[in-house]
Amino acid sequence: MEPRQIGLLTPVALLEINNVSKRFAAVPAVHDVSLSVASGEFFALLGPSGCGKTTLLRLIAGFEMPDTGHIVIDGVEMNAVPPYRRPVNMMFQSYALFPHLDVAGNVAFGLKQEGMERRRRDARVAEMLALVQMQDYARRRPHELSGGQRQRVALARALAKMPKLLLLDEPLAALDRKLREETRLELTGIQQRIGTTFIVVTHDQEEALGMASRIAVMNRGAIVQTGGPTDIYERPNSRFVAGFVGAVNLFEGEVGAGNMLQAAGNEPVPLPDRASLAEGTPVALALRPEHIRLMRERPPGFAMAATIASIGYQGSQSTVHLATVQGKTLRADMPSSVASRFERDKPVWVSWEPDDAVVLTT
Repeated sequence: MEPRQIGLLTPVALLEINNVSKRFAAVPAVHDVSLSVASGEFFALLGPSGCGKTTLLRLIAGFEMPDTGHIVIDGVEMNAVPPYRRPVNMMFQSYALFPHLDVAGNVAFGLKQEGMERRRRDARVAEMLALVQMQDYARRRPHELSGGQRQRVALARALAKMPKLLLLDEPLAALDRKLREETRLELTGIQQRIGTTFIVVTHDQEEALGMASRIAVMNRGAIVQTGGPTDIYERPNSRFVAGFVGAVNLFEGEVGAGNMLQAAGNEPVPLPDRASLAEGTPVALALRPEHIRLMRERPPGFAMAATIASIGYQGSQSTVHLATVQGKTLRADMPSSVASRFERDKPVWVSWEPDDAVVLTT
């Protein structure tokens, strides 16, 4: 079946997902998802295991068919288009390199299947290997490479066919922490140089925040928030997003008089000046650990008495765990040079700027 143009949709994005759902037996894996990804974006699908992000990636690639909705790439509906005819390539979490082929052979495989002329194919392979800095490993087999090197070869193979859209399923999961950080920088640099649209699936918040220009947070098959890394982190729209994307201190209660949060079992906590909710409205106040300040003497204005439960040194940064007088636990992140001024089991005063917190109603 030939791809058909969607006459009513004037594409302003490379990828348009419109009200897509997918069930496996009685289990909804993706539920009524709508999403746009612009050409040249580095986009992340972020969420916990089982939230539907990999299923959504497979729907885009054509390995799964949606039960309802439409997937449109560059103005053309893809629902009836098989994977090999879509302008998409996918880099799998396992890398899926052919063990009997050397590095150059792996990168050339898809080009050879397409019937690309030998001279052009060799030039493309050389270009891709240079892009991922693997030109000196062209004759090695996959088992002779490190994990990071195999990841680069898989990326070169995925890019060799010049897809309009590259899908990456947990591309850094198999790497150790230091190598993940290095490869993350390499991936973003490569994407910026070549301009191909990347969609990466990850459960790692640091990866999503560090790589993507925009992020869609998924939970239970649905997209619960979409935005830039700063928006997702600093302005979460729900308790789920606040708790999943980064560490957070949550105060539960209801809006009280004087723009204060009346928290059960705790003293009133100031709400941001921008909060405009009726008294009695149930809310949560989300406060990131880096916004907490500690002082030995009570400062003017709002402050909460607490005791330092522990100080976790992590190099340039330290995490301080606190117990308030009312028994609530808090976390504060700060430079180790600041944390070193305090001692375990000693009393302190805790404060923050009210506008550094976010009011959540869901």
